[in-house]
Amino acid sequence: MRDVVIRKALVTGGSRGIGRGIAKVLAAEGYDIAITYASHREQAEAVAEEIRTRFGRVCIVIQASLERQDVPGAAVQTAFRELDGLDVLVNNAGITRFNEGIDEDVEMLNAVVDLDFKAYMLASSAAVRLMVDHGVRGAIVNITSSRAERAYPEDAFYGAVKAAVKRATESLALKYAPHGIRVNCVAPGATVEPERQQAHPHLARLASRIPLGRIGTPEDVGQAVAWLVSDKASYVTGITLRVDGGLILPGMPE
Repeated sequence: MRDVVIRKALVTGGSRGIGRGIAKVLAAEGYDIAITYASHREQAEAVAEEIRTRFGRVCIVIQASLERQDVPGAAVQTAFRELDGLDVLVNNAGITRFNEGIDEDVEMLNAVVDLDFKAYMLASSAAVRLMVDHGVRGAIVNITSSRAERAYPEDAFYGAVKAAVKRATESLALKYAPHGIRVNCVAPGATVEPERQQAHPHLARLASRIPLGRIGTPEDVGQAVAWLVSDKASYVTGITLRVDGGLILPGMPE
């Protein structure tokens, strides 16, 4: 009888929203999980407890202020140590902002670059070193956004940074392919937890403008990530998989 191989995944920003959805889907697929959080430990612990009780998987919680240059690598190291290995990194933690102007929003620009771009690159670099050193043919998924492909008047910072992540992912895919490590993006559109959708009636108007007729859920994004990191996608690297219900096909809804 062959030993069952338990795969291990780190999901940054896994305490809420899309990150929580990704962590839960991967746990349902049999992964042991590490999630990071910035400041809301109670939320992170609640996610971890749900993963342990509902899916019977290991889930560890790591406090990580990923905008600080030394933290992404340290978080990856902690996940590797506590999980006894690392097969998958999902760079999800980020901040979503619209900027009113350029000069008056320089601090916001720095924050978005530090968390939504630099942290992704630094965590990826740390994960790849560990994967290569331990002979792991792993996978990295970077969460971008449909806003990387469609412009808003006040989206010069966030949308551009997400576009930069997409471009960097393509380079990383080329760089790490000789090691058997795949790097891809998932680009969500309008994504809200079902319980929050019911609390915000204006989302119904947005849903009516999405070709598939509904707002996306974090689990929708999680399913895309789970496929990309699975052996079923073993010949897929350097792509951006949009999970937006067709949102940007006719042009961005108002």
